[in-house]
Amino acid sequence: MSSHSTRGGTAVGRLSDLTPIEAGAVMYLRLWGDGASGRADAASDFKVALGVDCGRAAMLTLDRLCSLCANYGRRPLIRHGLGCSCLGADENCFAQMIAAASEGAREDAMMMATLIVRPDFAPALTSLSEELGLALRRMTAAIPIPNTGHETPSAMLH
Repeated sequence: MSSHSTRGGTAVGRLSDLTPIEAGAVMYLRLWGDGASGRADAASDFKVALGVDCGRAAMLTLDRLCSLCANYGRRPLIRHGLGCSCLGADENCFAQMIAAASEGAREDAMMMATLIVRPDFAPALTSLSEELGLALRRMTAAIPIPNTGHETPSAMLH
């Protein structure tokens, strides 16, 4: 068995299936992982959407969150490319953690954090997820969510 696995990159959906907060979390994870250029683009987005001070704070949170994942992850997070419309399994877990934390579902976010980092770092990752999630929530507050034309009970997917 190979010690290097890409199973976290398995496509589990499409970015278009995500809420704006979840899609933003994936996009900023991808930008952060793309190096200095991607990080500069993320910082610019935050500054434009949130203002200089709040934008700087959001970028610092993203940097701390992604650095925590990179340095104390159970394994490396697998990302898809910036222009890819697929959603990888690791990216989905990351997005769901950020979204849950932004909604105040701290226990759910903590559970997902333990899938990403060592258990002793999960509380810190959860707190950072809440900070980033709230920043993304502020950024996406003006984005309308499209009406699909049908109602789906909350417990039923299909």
